[in-house]
Amino acid sequence: MQTPAKVLLIEDDVRLAERTAEYLQGHELAVEIAGDGETGLTRALSGEFDVILLDLMLPRLDGLEVCRRLRQRSALPVIMLSARSEEIDRILGLELGADDYLPKPYSPRELVARIRAVLRRAVPSPEGPTSTLRCGPLVVDRARRRIEVAGAACDLTAHQFDLLWLLLEARGQVLSREQLYQRLRALRGQSPGAYDPSVDRSIDVQLSKIRGTLAAADARAAGLIRTVRGVGYVLDDAPEGAA
Repeated sequence: MQTPAKVLLIEDDVRLAERTAEYLQGHELAVEIAGDGETGLTRALSGEFDVILLDLMLPRLDGLEVCRRLRQRSALPVIMLSARSEEIDRILGLELGADDYLPKPYSPRELVARIRAVLRRAVPSPEGPTSTLRCGPLVVDRARRRIEVAGAACDLTAHQFDLLWLLLEARGQVLSREQLYQRLRALRGQSPGAYDPSVDRSIDVQLSKIRGTLAAADARAAGLIRTVRGVGYVLDDAPEGAA
């Protein structure tokens, strides 16, 4: 019998947390509840869980700070949950390394689907012809969620890893920000969504961080991701201006 995936629900609304936990447990997920940010962070770093459900507004330590501190030490999948509908909250959550964001009130069925999607991405898949892609000094192994630059391991958030993989998968092809957004949704098992131009900033920020991380690992990786003005981004090891 397969062991249920372990979910840590960090939520201070007791009734909502209990209802959510009951529903998830009815769908073969084991759930533990933490009622504040500090307790939640401590439990998240215990190594006992497969995915974190993280409320944004928490006592003692808010959800954004929990996510920021968690990402400094762990790549554990995080789905943010929030009643705050402002676009900036979603963007900040993704920039800090959250894998997904679900606004409240949410459908329990959709929450289960999102959990299963992030778990599928987090678990290595069988080796296949496109499991590992290379470009110059960069090697990305999607099955193991591992990145190497000139033979040295390179750490990115889960969101950044997915962006890099999409660019590498489309090597030499210019992708617009909207194309990246929709391909990210598809990669995560989500249906196409209405595109909000405010997402451009989040994509730009994440790609800037990816560039900086790659360049810090090896100078040859500095120009792998290029901006095509007015169009989008391209990843290739061709000389500047060749795209």
